[in-house]
Amino acid sequence: MSVTTYNSGSAEHCAPWRQWGDDLDQAAIGQMEDACSLPVALAGALMPDAHVGYGLPIGGVLATDNAVIPYAVGVDIACRMRLTVYHCAADRLPGMRDRLAKTIERETRFGVGCTFDRRREHRVMDEEWSVSPVTKRLRDKAWGQLGTSGSGNHFVEFGDFTVDEAQGRALGVSAGSYLALLSHSGSRGSGAQVCQEYSKRAAARQKNLAKNLRHLAWLPLDEADGQEYWAAMELMGRYAAANHELIHEHINRVLDFDELLEVENHHNFAWREHHVIDGEEREVVVHRKGATPAGAGVLGVIPGSMATPGYLVRGKGCAAALHSASHGAGRVMSRSKALQSFTWSSVKKRLAEAGVELLSAGLDEIPDVYKDINEVMAAQSDLVEVLGRFDPKIVKMCPQGERAED
Repeated sequence: MSVTTYNSGSAEHCAPWRQWGDDLDQAAIGQMEDACSLPVALAGALMPDAHVGYGLPIGGVLATDNAVIPYAVGVDIACRMRLTVYHCAADRLPGMRDRLAKTIERETRFGVGCTFDRRREHRVMDEEWSVSPVTKRLRDKAWGQLGTSGSGNHFVEFGDFTVDEAQGRALGVSAGSYLALLSHSGSRGSGAQVCQEYSKRAAARQKNLAKNLRHLAWLPLDEADGQEYWAAMELMGRYAAANHELIHEHINRVLDFDELLEVENHHNFAWREHHVIDGEEREVVVHRKGATPAGAGVLGVIPGSMATPGYLVRGKGCAAALHSASHGAGRVMSRSKALQSFTWSSVKKRLAEAGVELLSAGLDEIPDVYKDINEVMAAQSDLVEVLGRFDPKIVKMCPQGERAED
């Protein structure tokens, strides 16, 4: 059952917004209030995985009038999830652990600036990269990083995907447990530099914004800077999708499994959508920063952590949430605090109990730094319907010591 509240902010302009989940970070709530005080803001929503971000909080959803806010999209533009379910029983996984682990190690790359020795090919590199000076300059770098995952909370995992009879009917598959591959990453260094460049341009336009609003500077979409950013953002969305496509394609070239089901979605993006604002349906720009699209019937994936389940969901199209849901469990602890608070010895015991083989990761990505995913899912039961469960078993993330790109 979701917990909802309305903003009662004191700003001259205050767009209405609602909150899902209780005990949310007060700083994240403050960031949502700030965002809704912008003159271009029309409506907002805060998801149950919310925590502090730059400008708009992670888990923040904001509808604006003919304007895009680069930092409300985020640094990792179009970060996304992709789930491939194989026509292979999950109980075969233990006997294939070595093969699966070696395949992930060989066919993925993690780390800031990571590349493949031999560049991977995808049609996205044949698109028009001169839509902005930034993407034109970064095309070669982006190609080098094509098919890689970067750092931070990005991962590639094998695990068990389980559906019951009712869920199976909804998905068109038989009830059971299947081997599945799940990945999470975005547009790498190119997306980050697009964000930084156009955030600077937006800030230069609104030099008089209060200090707490500076990361919420916007670009009008009927002017050149806004149109240029939008084109670059959409290109980064297709590039991020290509990264996942290649990860899954190259892994399955080795395994040669039949694919039963594929689902993908992205967050850290802005969409032109129609929503009812002040009783009237109109086109708005919906920013989902760390929030999953959850329109009626829309499929998506909401992960937990390296030792807790993730869920395949179907959106319910909740208007008050601007057709959105959480993008994960949400952090409850900073990276620096995590490094001070835990040791690998205790973590490895927990992973062993969960039957998880960890190939690599940072101590700042362990399960204890995240909220309870089941509490998060319960708080948004009016936003999404669960159609399947993914339990990680073999997990690959960026090794300890790299700067986080998420």
